[in-house]
Parts: sequence; structure tokens; C-alpha cells
Amino acid sequence: MEEQAKEYMDIVMALIATHGLNIIGAVLILIIGWMLAGWGKKYTRKLLSRSEKIDITLVSFFASLVRYVILIFTVLAVLDQFGVETTSLIAILGAASLAIGLALQGTLSNVAAGVMLLIFRPFRIGDYVEAGGIAGTIKDLGLFFTEMATPDNVQLIVPNSSIWGASIKNYSYHETRRVDLLIGISYGDNMDEAMAAIGEVIDAESRVLKDPEPQLFVGELADSSVNIIVRVWVKNADYWPTKFALTKNIKHKLDEKSISIPFPQRDLHIISMPEKTSLSAE
Repeated sequence: MEEQAKEYMDIVMALIATHGLNIIGAVLILIIGWMLAGWGKKYTRKLLSRSEKIDITLVSFFASLVRYVILIFTVLAVLDQFGVETTSLIAILGAASLAIGLALQGTLSNVAAGVMLLIFRPFRIGDYVEAGGIAGTIKDLGLFFTEMATPDNVQLIVPNSSIWGASIKNYSYHETRRVDLLIGISYGDNMDEAMAAIGEVIDAESRVLKDPEPQLFVGELADSSVNIIVRVWVKNADYWPTKFALTKNIKHKLDEKSISIPFPQRDLHIISMPEKTSLSAE
């Protein structure tokens, strides 16, 4: 046992003596390369952010791209430190590209989808979008995934292929949005008076745009109410505050005018049936 342990120690010492400097050099290259990758990403983001002509989405993507490129060169330098022929390695990887492509099909599709999202740019950083049943505000677009945040600030990491492969609904794309409200009044109330009261609320709301002109019309004679449709245009950022304010103020105005918003109701007609004559056996 002692002789065998001595042989192992001799082998380890021989390896350290032969490759010790290479190992130390490889570790140093790896540390420096990792630090340069982080610095390169940060500097690229800072440099590109200064230009007003470059979209913020492109800034994030190119910053991630610089980091991965530096990391690839770092790995190649580490392999070269141990005497691995990187040119031969690249040739082997090129010959095995089909197998690698099949093995990394999902990863490569995310990269391709990220490139397509950058080219066509269906959204930008800060836009609120819905894609593939997932909705949130775009925080970052990387090589492999897109970072989103829900309205209650929950982080979502979504693969790029899931977004590119689905229909994308961008709520922030246009500068203006239309607020739609459905107001039901009782059949016993005066429709013209109710519409005039709602119109007063709309005129008093400063966030409602004059162009396009607000629309107010009777949309439906429903089972329990006469439904009045309200359509107004606002700036995108004012959509939810305006919708909430109009809903509240219209209710107050209708209460002032003694115009009721009915509960769903049904009329029941009870038909009395004649009593059956009991037959007695005689």
C-alpha cells in the first residue's frame, strides 16, 4: 500500500512539475477573461446608451453579445494554454456542426428568435406586451431569453422562441389608446338624460382627448338594462387612471340624477294548475 501511494504521489508531483505553470496560467486567463467579459458588457452598454440613435433594446442585446464573445475567446485561450490545438478543435466542431445543432436545437432557436426580434423590433424596453399567453413589461432582451415583469413586479424569464413563435400584442406601441365603458341603466330611466349626464363627466375629465372625438351611444337593449357604450381616447400612459376615474365619476353623476344601474333580474310567471280530483274506489 505504501509503495502504491508513493507511486501516485510521484505521478501527481510529475504532473505538477510538468503542467503546474500551465494550470496557473489557465486559471489566471480564466479569471481575467471572466472579469473582462463583465467589464466589456458594462462598457458596451454604457457606450451605446449615450447615442440617441441606438434603441435601448439593441443596447442590451449587443452588450450580452460582447460578453459571450469574450468568454468564447477566453475558453479558447485556456485550451491553448494546455497545448490543445484550437484550430483543430474548431475544424472538429465545424465537422460536427450538424450533431451540435441537433443537440442545441432549442438554444439555437432562442438565439435566432432573439435576432429576429432585434431586426423587426415588435417591442422595445419598457413596452407592455402580451405574447403566447404571457403578459408583462419588457425589462431586457438577451441572446437566449427575454426578461419581463408582471404588473405586480414578478420577474418572468421567457425563452425568445416562445415570444417570436406566438402572436405579439403590444399595448404600448401607439401613443394613444381607446377606453371602452359599458354603462347599464334601467328601462324606466330616460336614456337622453342619462347620456347627457355621462357626457358631462367626460367633458370634465381633462385627460380625455378631443381628437378623436368621444363617442356615446346606446349599444344594446339587454335583458335587465339599456346598455350605453362610452368610447374615449386618451394618451397611453393615462389609460388606467382615466378608466378608473370615469367609472367612479359616472356612477356618482348617475346617482345625483337618480338614474339607477339595475341589478340583473328575471320575471317569473307562476301558472296555477287545477287540483286533480281524487278518485275513490267504490
